[in-house]
Amino acid sequence: MRYLQLFLLSALMFSPAGAAEKDRATTQINSFLESHWTELKISPAEPASESDYIRRIYLDLVGRIPTRLERKNYLADQRTDKQEHLVDQLLNSEDHIQHLTDIFDTLLMGRGSNHDYRERQNHQWRTWLEGEFRENRPWNEIVAKILMARPKSQDERGLVWFLYERKDNAQQIAEAIAPAFFGIRIDCAQCHDHFIATEIEQAHYWGLVAFFNRSKNTNTPNGPRVSESAIGGYTEFANLEGGSTPNFLTFFQSTTVDEARPEKDQKQEDMAELYRNPVQPGSPRVPQFSRREKFVEEIVKQHPLIARAFVNRIWAMLLGRGIVHPFDEMDSVHPPSHPELLDWLAEDFRQSGYNIRRLTRNIVLCRAYQLDSRQPSGIDDPATFAWYLERPLTAEQLARSMQLAVQGSFRNDHPLFEQLRKPLPEVLPETISTGIAEALFYSNNPAVNEFLKNSSGPESLISQVMKLDSSIDQVNLLCETVYGRSAGQDEMEQVAAYLKSTPSDSVRQRWEQILWALLTNAEFHFNH
Repeated sequence: MRYLQLFLLSALMFSPAGAAEKDRATTQINSFLESHWTELKISPAEPASESDYIRRIYLDLVGRIPTRLERKNYLADQRTDKQEHLVDQLLNSEDHIQHLTDIFDTLLMGRGSNHDYRERQNHQWRTWLEGEFRENRPWNEIVAKILMARPKSQDERGLVWFLYERKDNAQQIAEAIAPAFFGIRIDCAQCHDHFIATEIEQAHYWGLVAFFNRSKNTNTPNGPRVSESAIGGYTEFANLEGGSTPNFLTFFQSTTVDEARPEKDQKQEDMAELYRNPVQPGSPRVPQFSRREKFVEEIVKQHPLIARAFVNRIWAMLLGRGIVHPFDEMDSVHPPSHPELLDWLAEDFRQSGYNIRRLTRNIVLCRAYQLDSRQPSGIDDPATFAWYLERPLTAEQLARSMQLAVQGSFRNDHPLFEQLRKPLPEVLPETISTGIAEALFYSNNPAVNEFLKNSSGPESLISQVMKLDSSIDQVNLLCETVYGRSAGQDEMEQVAAYLKSTPSDSVRQRWEQILWALLTNAEFHFNH
């Protein structure tokens, strides 16, 4: 019955009648959530204030806080559909492309060292990923390109880097692919079937390894490429009982791909007729039977988790946790909090042509996204999405927002990015906690102090504050710029008392210290 309902809802969504397709999608999301609240007999939080909403949406869609002018213009807008206008404006901005690339570069590749980031940039991985998001390419096509790793032109050369950076380590590649694209972790199945999520088998781990164990990093006239042999890779894996099994080409929730296997000890010859010419001259030849190609064509393109894992991840990015939590452990041990909603979102995403921007729009316009972040009394389970879940800013969000608040503009190549990535490694943390490195960074890191000291130009926030005569106006300017709100009475009193005890020749330094306190406060480095 549920799947008939999903089919009818999808048919309604994409019928030519009516122009409010996206509005209907958001309405459907609301319906699933509100039904769950009714079933639990709970009342969600009140809607967030407009000031909180605009800060939230800027951080989530463009990776930075809004400027005072952007905030002022939004608050003054009298249109009844101003949220939709703002969301569309942000989703079609270059800032959104940079922010989305920041997020997925880290989710797909890991944090890495500063050297790793430079390599990704030099070899066009980031440029390629930006281009895919800029053109709003379907997610399933992006996945297929990354895993096939065969550029058709020099413009696509960066797509090889997901495999290339893992340096011919087929196990490392398999352990990255499963959570990145399928939302499951198979690491525990290396030596045995998963003890708890028993549907994840040892054969799935080694089958995924087999799809990539013929691949090898190669330098070509076109630059780094991932070649593939037509022979070899017929290994076996041992179980805990001491038995061994051939690593057939198989994966979780998929059939086994047929492949002719040589007899034991039969020697194979790597002959030219086993290959075809590459699409791009100068790149490695392609096996007539390509394991990577079979994985993309027969596993990836029809796998139900490609859509399901992606919508769960985008939901987690925007609402603080996935419908399945953690977002990369979509197994029987971690059931969805809203199974019908997840089913519907995945089917809707497939029907839309894996449209990333449309999915994002529908989620940020839903009711749950717009709730206040103060937890309602008597509701303890965050999986209800009955209030907006606070989460820390990423290193990139913080680097942009600090520049914008302090200097009035930002650069995506500012040294703050490198300085913040190490102490702030998480992008979508499973649990929110402030580690020792992060706490020490906020309390005693020379990078922030040096940044403030060097931000003394006429457009800087401190310079603007010192032009004002009224301490009330000064504190308000600080709070409106940094926090997106007016200063409270207690804040004004504390600042006034602090300045009163300050010698006149060090007033600017004191204002810098006040700004430092605002920037390192939890209110600034959390999205709420």
